[in-house]
Amino acid sequence: MYNFKIMTQAKNNWPMHRRTLLKALGLGTLVGSTGGCDAVGGIFGRMFAVPPRETTYFTPNAKFYVVNYADGAVSASRELNIEQWKVHITGAVQKPMSLGWRDILNRDSYDQISTLMCIDTLPGGDSLGTATWRGISLKKLLLDCGADTETARDVVFRGIDGYDDSIPFTRAMQDDVMLAFLMNGEKLPKEHGFPLRLLVPGLYGIKNVKWIVEIEVYPGDYKGYWQRKGWTDDGTIKVFSRIDSPGHYQTLRGPEQTFRGIAFGGPNSISKVELSFDAGRTWNDCKIEPPMSPYSWVIWTYTWRPSKPGKYQTVVRATDTKGQLQIAEIVRPQPAGASGYHTIISEISEI
Repeated sequence: MYNFKIMTQAKNNWPMHRRTLLKALGLGTLVGSTGGCDAVGGIFGRMFAVPPRETTYFTPNAKFYVVNYADGAVSASRELNIEQWKVHITGAVQKPMSLGWRDILNRDSYDQISTLMCIDTLPGGDSLGTATWRGISLKKLLLDCGADTETARDVVFRGIDGYDDSIPFTRAMQDDVMLAFLMNGEKLPKEHGFPLRLLVPGLYGIKNVKWIVEIEVYPGDYKGYWQRKGWTDDGTIKVFSRIDSPGHYQTLRGPEQTFRGIAFGGPNSISKVELSFDAGRTWNDCKIEPPMSPYSWVIWTYTWRPSKPGKYQTVVRATDTKGQLQIAEIVRPQPAGASGYHTIISEISEI
């Protein structure tokens, strides 16, 4: 997840040209505004019946969303000679370094469970996933290089594909920031940034640079690729929640229905998830499964006993551990990420 010009996602194989159809329905403008990263999850599903999604805590590598800013990004990684690859640490440091693949593997490493999310994700969208990452501490690397704590303001990351972005030096010096080389116990897949990618919990994918070849300690406010095009330089993920099952306009029968989905708080964990069956007039507390990490989404469930058959406008919202309620206002992704509640129609045919 790190930028969103080009999107491939194994689980969304539509049998028609969705952009053509959306334009015919008058929705092409919004799709264009999001770069196509997650248009189907948020808009297409509001108009047509959508089947339920499987809710699992970890996202398999093969199903993890992929977004790249350039056509040749993955190809450049495939052509990389790992024995010749190096990452260079430059800028305001006392001891510039150049580390090869084996140098990275020989450093102390650790595992961290984190959720990555595309800044282009719409309400109810699919462009996020959770994995166990293994990597090295960025903080320790910068300390070993003698980063100048007096003058450093940003840390810049440059990829083999020409992409670049930065995070504040103060954020880079926190213990949860990782340079990852394994994903779910496997060598980092090429489409996800092999041999080395940045992982900054709580920040949108545009900040999590892939295929890193240079890390520069920068004595100023650096504007990355998307910031130069007017997107946010902060990149903090907004509180997000989603209904995975039942599906939108799925016909339901029986006196009891189980609802299930995910919620993600970005830099904070989730303290509450609520479900409404009357378009947000009243709310019901959901059960939250304890997360394995403070940096990941949570899975929530709710058992519903409808009073009568009919169509119910079902809405989900979440609150993070700092008491911040998910933003209800529908806002487009540009420039700082979308907001809005995920809504489906629950159709009870008989009880």
